[in-house]
Amino acid sequence: MTRTLRLLAAAAAFAFGSVAAAQPVVMRVSHQVPPAHHMTKLLEAFAADVKARTNGGVEVQLYGSEQLAKAAENFPQVARGTIEAAMSVNFQWGKTIPEMSATLIPYAMSDLERIKRFPASEARKFLDQKLEQRGVHSVAWLYITRETIITSSKRPIVALEDFKGVKIRGLNTMTDNALTAVGAAPSAMPGSEVYQALQSGVLDAGLTDVSAAYSRKYFEVQKYGTVGPIFTIYFHMFANPAWWAKLKPEHRQAIEAAAAKSEADAIGVTEATAAAAIRDLQARGMTIHLQTPQEQATWRAAMEKPVRDAFLQTAPEGGARIIELLGKL
Repeated sequence: MTRTLRLLAAAAAFAFGSVAAAQPVVMRVSHQVPPAHHMTKLLEAFAADVKARTNGGVEVQLYGSEQLAKAAENFPQVARGTIEAAMSVNFQWGKTIPEMSATLIPYAMSDLERIKRFPASEARKFLDQKLEQRGVHSVAWLYITRETIITSSKRPIVALEDFKGVKIRGLNTMTDNALTAVGAAPSAMPGSEVYQALQSGVLDAGLTDVSAAYSRKYFEVQKYGTVGPIFTIYFHMFANPAWWAKLKPEHRQAIEAAAAKSEADAIGVTEATAAAAIRDLQARGMTIHLQTPQEQATWRAAMEKPVRDAFLQTAPEGGARIIELLGKL
């Protein structure tokens, strides 16, 4: 009887050990975008791809809409190892890694072919090194937008003179230099607050990407929109280095392969989403003006230098180098 019990206990222990060994590695990814955002769909595809490439060995769990951590908390939470991974819009790194904001220099990354070359570029490697120095491991750079829209209700903003005296939503202190240079009065605020500010008259004009303008229903409070490739923005994934180092080599390779696929897919998805958003805004009654090459050149001549100068002041160590590398794309 005793021998039988021992055999049963040994069998149970073996079975339990097998089940435990079969448990997948969990990769929680905290991010801020809502379920309807096109980035969410890309991340869901990334999670499915990782699962397939690892035969279920790694389970990517997505926590959008700031469910797991606020956007500002993603970096410290990942660096401490509280969560495995997170995503941030590249300019949200602010003074922590100021070089990350280089793509917000007006029209500096407006060409789609240059955007396609970025993931395999020396510029990307340079920024990845900056991230490593700050205690996180870079995983993926997903292109989220280049199509900026300037919205208004009283008159369209097409010529630089149209900006004069306009109270407009700003993005951050650095990019606000572009708006003040053309006579506007920028006021930085979260995207979630812009609709009400436009509706109440606190702001005369909005500034966002075309997809957000549609999803946040700017068409209800704005009549006009001017669209141009002013600011290029990335949604960037990073992981805790200690967690990353403990992964099996084949699991790291699978995540990297899935990330590379997502980077490539993001370009087509983002461009298609922007084109659809423009059509949707027009269908809702907004008059949309697409910038001509000449208008882009005129706006760039007025906006680029003030922002570039502010960027170099903010990033005295690596600012000039990342501008040089982006220029080689």
